Amino acid sequence: MTNDKEKIDGMRYPSIDDLLKVIDSKYKLAYAAAKRAKIIEEEQYTSLENPKCKKSIGQALEEILAGDTKITFADDKVVKND
Repeated sequence: MTNDKEKIDGMRYPSIDDLLKVIDSKYKLAYAAAKRAKIIEEEQYTSLENPKCKKSIGQALEEILAGDTKITFADDKVVKND
């Protein structure tokens, strides 16, 4: 059972508002964080010196917010070949 402080705090850091300033879409953010979290777990390495989050997904979000992770998305345009 969780204590009352955990129920109140929830997921506050990093803030979704701050993260959306770095990546403009919640869906892209979720995708990027999941991919980076998987790499963090596999390599047991994060670029953060003292991460606030213990879990890899939180560390991935911290890296994105800090600008330590370079993320490139393919162009969203659909190309039609005639």
